Order: sequence, then C-alpha cells, then structure tokens
Amino acid sequence: MTAVTTTYRRVLALSGPLLPVVSFLGRLPTAMCQLGSVLLVAETSGSLTTAGLVGGALAAGQTVAGPLIGRLTDRHGQRPVVLIACWVNAVAVAALVTAALSRTATPPLALLGLLAGASVPQIGPLARTRLVALAHRARADDRLVSAALSLEGTLDEVSFVLGPALVGLAATLVHPAVALGLAAVLLAVCGSAFALHPTAVAVRPAADRAPRTARPARTRMPRAVHAMRVSTALQGAMFGACQAGITALTERLHQPAQAGLVYAAMGVMSAVAGLSLALVPARIGLPARWRAAAVALIVLSVPLLFVRSMGALYLVVVVLGVAFAPHLITLFGLTERLVPAARLAESMAFLTSAVVGGQAVALALSGRLADMYGPSAAFAVAVGAAVLVLVVALTTRAGHRPTAPLRVSPAGPEEAAADRAQTS
Repeated sequence: MTAVTTTYRRVLALSGPLLPVVSFLGRLPTAMCQLGSVLLVAETSGSLTTAGLVGGALAAGQTVAGPLIGRLTDRHGQRPVVLIACWVNAVAVAALVTAALSRTATPPLALLGLLAGASVPQIGPLARTRLVALAHRARADDRLVSAALSLEGTLDEVSFVLGPALVGLAATLVHPAVALGLAAVLLAVCGSAFALHPTAVAVRPAADRAPRTARPARTRMPRAVHAMRVSTALQGAMFGACQAGITALTERLHQPAQAGLVYAAMGVMSAVAGLSLALVPARIGLPARWRAAAVALIVLSVPLLFVRSMGALYLVVVVLGVAFAPHLITLFGLTERLVPAARLAESMAFLTSAVVGGQAVALALSGRLADMYGPSAAFAVAVGAAVLVLVVALTTRAGHRPTAPLRVSPAGPEEAAADRAQTS
C-alpha cells in the first residue's frame, strides 16, 4: 500500500493538488444531467415518454459531439474550447430547467436536451490528455503514466456514482431542478477553473505546430484504436444492461429504492479496483491486461443470470465492479500509446462518448427485454456484451508504441509559470 501511495503522490505532483479537484467537480455535472433531466421532465410533464426523449437527445448529443470537442482542443488548445463549451453547456442546462418548469412542449425540450449533450466540455477526457502531457514533459516512465490514467479513471467512477446519488437526493428532498441548477453552477465555475488552470498550456495545439499558411495534416488512426472504441462501447452496453436489470429486479423484489444503492456499490468497488492497478507488475503489458479484464467481465457477469434475492444481487454486483475500471483504464492506456499525438484529446473523448452511446442503446433495449422476460433477460445482454469484449480483445493486435512520443509544449515562460503554480 505504501508503494501505491508513493505512486499517486508522484501523479499529484505532476499537476498540483488543485487540478484533480476542479476536474472532478467539472465533470460531475455530466453524471448528474442524464438522470436529472429524465426526473425533471417526468415530474413537470407527467410523461415518461417525453422524459425518455429528452434524456435520449442529451445522450445522443454527447455521443456525437464529444469527439468533435476533443478534435477542437487538439487543434486550438484546451483553454478556449473548454471555456466556450462549459458556458454554453451551463446556459443550455439552465434553459432546460426553465423550459421544463414552464411546461414547454416536447420538441423544444428535446432540442435543449440535444444542445445540453452536445456542449458537454469533455473535462474527463481532456484531464487525461493534460495529465499524460505533464507526465511526458516530466520524462515520467510508463508506470507513472498508467497510474495517472488509473487516477483519472477512478475520478470518473466516483463521479458516475456521486452524480446520480446527488440527483436522487435532491429529487427526494426538494426537486430535480435543484440538482440541475447545481450542475449548471459547477459547469460555469469549475469548468472555467479547469480551463484557466496554468497546466492548460501543457499540450501544444496543432495550430501552433503547423505553418501559419498551411492546414495541419490529418494523421491516420491505427486500426487497433477502432477496436478499442468498440470494446469501450460494449462496456457501456454492460453498464446500461446492468442498470436495467438491477432496476427490474429491485422492483420485482418490492425494493425499488435499493436500485441506486446497488449501482453505487458496484461503482465504488470499480473505483477501488482502478486505484489498485498501480500494484500490477510492469511486466504484465496492456494487451494482456485487456484480455484478462475481458475474461473477468464474462466470469463475473454470468452469476447475474441466477440472482433472485437482494443479498445475492449486492454480492454479485459488487464483485463484478472489480472488472469494470481495469478494463476501461487499460483501453485508455492503450489509446494513449497508439494514437497520433495530434489526435489524443479527440481519441480520449471518443472513448468516453462510446461508453455513453453504448449505455444509452443497451438501456433502451434491455429495459424492453426486462419488461417482457424479466431481469435475467437484461442481464443476458450484459453477459453477451462481455463475450464480445473478449472476442475483440483476442482479435486485436495492440502492443506497439508509436515511434514519436506525445508532443508537448516546451517549458517556456508560460509553462514555467504553470510548473510553479502546480507546486504551490
């Protein structure tokens, strides 16, 4: 455990203690808005169909626009893109709340949901990109880079647990609009803080590297990266299927309020497993970890098909959480090694969007199957997705590092100021 603590202290030393805090608070609204928008619209309109349309529009906007925002940051830098995106996102969320409370018609609500999803500033993927750049600038070894990605994966997992919990608490005690109002404030304040943090200059934009008279060449993506995106989407499908199955089973057991707690327990265990990856020996490469995580996803998800009680559900879901974060973190690590430097932020955002898209599609499909055939049908979708993850992992060659390392800004005056701010 001392070795783990030492490793993560070195990771925090790369950026200073403030950046992880503002990046976590800045990405928290993303986890709040999906459930929050559904609960808000369902309560104000009285229609689950309308709520589903708004929630689906929000997920679709994030899935499609996420890689585009990542590409813009690769091209123009994180600071201007994140500043614009976080304020547009905050205004869109506030407008959605106002429109819902005013009982606006369904089409405008869906359009506002689409805008709220499309303008998500992608702070999670960009924090990964920034931390990787800082690690390379410090001449860190692969083990420290992997630990940095593990920390970011853990922050994601905690946000995915805490965000819906905050929404549920606000909806129970006050109103869903309160949670979305908080999300808008966090987007504006913490999103701006993330954009303006001195480390934002760590990655040099492609526009600055290319001649002023020429447009930067579009670099090709290795084939293995597309397989990793498929694998990430399949894990998103597992999330959606598990969510549908857990909801259906807790309702069948007449304890629907337990659904959120069960899902949270899975997220907490996943976060713990993510942090523990720092203990994995360096000799076990990322491709081997990918295959091992895929096998674990299958082995640990099969028992879901036979769960019939709350106690068994908690046990099986918590154990399954052990495989989730290692799989995702490994895919982020492989992506960092394989993609061209000029497209790293876009690629990180693509993985996050793949999770969102896979979860949304699987949740809709699994929900219908659970209604028709029971919770086991939804859980079967999760098991099927896990099997496909293993197929993708076994058929993909992804073990080579690119010849050129990640290009970062030289430590000029602005970067030196960033280094001083990190240690203060």
